[in-house]
Amino acid sequence: MSNLSPVLVEARQVSKQYQLERVTVDVLRDVSLSVRKGERVSIMGASGAGKSTLMHLLGGLDRPTAGQVWFDGADLYAMSAGRRTEVRATRLGFVFQAYHLLPELELVDNVLLPALSRPGALGRMAALRARALMLLDRVGLKGRAGHRPLELSGGEQQRASLARALMNEPELILADEPTGNLDSATGQQVLDYLFALVQESGHTLILVTHNDAVAALCGRQLVLRDGCLAG
Repeated sequence: MSNLSPVLVEARQVSKQYQLERVTVDVLRDVSLSVRKGERVSIMGASGAGKSTLMHLLGGLDRPTAGQVWFDGADLYAMSAGRRTEVRATRLGFVFQAYHLLPELELVDNVLLPALSRPGALGRMAALRARALMLLDRVGLKGRAGHRPLELSGGEQQRASLARALMNEPELILADEPTGNLDSATGQQVLDYLFALVQESGHTLILVTHNDAVAALCGRQLVLRDGCLAG
């Protein structure tokens, strides 16, 4: 009997092309990838190698030109757009290089935002707000809950975006160059929080980076070169 965890997300011979005027650009070519529940996987590659494109396909944000993406046994792009949006909102957490916090909202409301897409959220606002505050506390920001994003440093904003990504208790966290806009010390702090929370809650993590040391924090390292994936 196998002790391996079941596969959570899988790309099957995925390709992605973009049409630029009369030129076809192959960004990804026949990429296949399986990530099991609880795994931590890094994807490295030079700028333009297709790392972010692959993350967008795995996260249901962009449709592949060819191939399939499966999430928890279901073909992500065979779903209706509404169902795919529901999966993305409730079962996936995203941490991007840019923080994507809404400047007009206080930090606690930014963290709370993903939960509002779930049925019955308005009737559970007190509990949801308490969870948002707990997550801010876990990333060292409880005292900043009432501040707006532009009142925070870049590192604090990224920690807030990490808390927001965890709000709906997602099975899969997709982190795309989460320290790319930060200096090394601040970036290390963000990574410490990210890996501690992933370890604590058993989340599956796929992390895109161009940094060897960051990639080595994951249990498995993959490399994208010229649109092709290698172990």
